[in-house]
Amino acid sequence: MDFLEFLRSVSPVTIFYALILLILGFIITILIVIRLTTWNSVPMISRLESEKCYKDPNKNNATYPFPFMEEEGSIDLAVIVPSYNEEERLPIMMNETLEYLENEKKNKPSFTYEIIVVDDGSRDETSKVALEYVKKYGVHKIRLLTLEKNRGKGGAVRIGVLSSRGRRILMVDADGASKFSDLSRLQIALEDLNGKKGNKAVIVCGSRSHLQDEAVAERSFLRNFLMYGFHFLVWSLCVRGIKDTQCGFKLFTRPAALLTFSALHVERWAFDVELLYIAQQLKIPLVEVAINWKEIDGSKMIPFWSWLQMGKDLLLISLRYVVGAWKIEPMKLKSQ
Repeated sequence: MDFLEFLRSVSPVTIFYALILLILGFIITILIVIRLTTWNSVPMISRLESEKCYKDPNKNNATYPFPFMEEEGSIDLAVIVPSYNEEERLPIMMNETLEYLENEKKNKPSFTYEIIVVDDGSRDETSKVALEYVKKYGVHKIRLLTLEKNRGKGGAVRIGVLSSRGRRILMVDADGASKFSDLSRLQIALEDLNGKKGNKAVIVCGSRSHLQDEAVAERSFLRNFLMYGFHFLVWSLCVRGIKDTQCGFKLFTRPAALLTFSALHVERWAFDVELLYIAQQLKIPLVEVAINWKEIDGSKMIPFWSWLQMGKDLLLISLRYVVGAWKIEPMKLKSQ
């Protein structure tokens, strides 16, 4: 009896159940492979020696150690600026940011802040540009953290956050696409959730979702298709209730920042999604606030292959947590 004759002799019901078992076996095999090939259930953060210190250009480039994962903040606000090849756009963003922060300090002399520019292995003069601001304003207000190799935006933001001193921590993109004065909107929302002197874990996400209709009209069919597909994957696999997970303007209380970033695995485009997934698993309050946003020349649009990478990352984020390959153990990470 050949194979075709064998198939004809088998009932359709038997074939159906055999296919179901085959599919289940395939899925179980994939999950087992994911579990066995994920080496670290909690993140391991390594820093090279040069990444543990910042330079003071006003003292012959003397080096001083960054604080690392300190539970108590010593200043009011830390601003983390991940930067990759941003020598041209960084000054625009820094000037707007410093104007706002200096006005805040003028109105309230007790207000303290720091800006940490994280140069994510740039190939241009990003670090040189940032050091000019350090020289002008001093290391008590601006510090440069230069990574020796590119880690990705998530990796850059995480090291910046863990090296900061703020009781509140703001992550903001270096391109200046978001209006920095909208920080006041995020701060109001944070105080509504946390109280003016509260120290609970709270995250406020800037959101561009109110601008989506106009943006959709200007984008190509392919970009809109990829965007909607990404949003569907985010909603179905990881995070619900947040319309714009990818906006680079987010405000954290220090407890929220340490809890989430210390448990973060993903270092590239999809890191925001895992960060918010962790926050929801830890029951950290999340709220979205509409902000002003504009397209900036030279903005790093997500390329087609990166959309595919993000889709893969979203699927793996979900599966790794489901099978226990990744665990959320904030503040228990191993570091070097």
